Amino acid sequence: MKFARSKFPAPLALVVLTAGLLGSGALRADEYGDVNQLVRTGKPTEALAKADQYLAAKPKDPQMRFLRGIALTDAGRTAEAMTAFQQLTEEYPELPEPYNNLAVLYAGQAQFDKARAALEMAIRTNPNYATAHENLGDVYMKLASEAYSKSLQLDPANAGVRPKLALIRDLFSGPAARTSAATPATPR
Repeated sequence: MKFARSKFPAPLALVVLTAGLLGSGALRADEYGDVNQLVRTGKPTEALAKADQYLAAKPKDPQMRFLRGIALTDAGRTAEAMTAFQQLTEEYPELPEPYNNLAVLYAGQAQFDKARAALEMAIRTNPNYATAHENLGDVYMKLASEAYSKSLQLDPANAGVRPKLALIRDLFSGPAARTSAATPATPR
């Protein structure tokens, strides 16, 4: 599944926060860029410190709070990241990216029903949010895999389930493993 990233480098970002959230000041954009760069270069602790310093003066800023959630995730502080994204969804329900990132964290904990619900909210807020649609497809495949596995536990003789389960497993392990061996991994 893919995390939404900050707006600044667009290739992985797929995050388009409204221009009103970004403001017009160059200093503000530089602070976002600084935190984003620290996150992208694998320095989440430094990114958190810079984000916290900024948020001390502007605690409601959704863009910096979003970047802080990403830094928390990258620092391995999943529970805090989940809280950060959950708070953003409550205070800014019109933004789809916090729902998406919350869903990725839920999926990482095998809480696929919660991930599905969060992704559906992301899509409700922005029906054209491709990353959320892709992630929702991944969640549906995981849920299908669980259902097919349960079916086989209950009825091991059900020959129709095995090819379906094999197909899903191949989608998650086969092509992904072959692709990752051929190309370098990219951050969420």
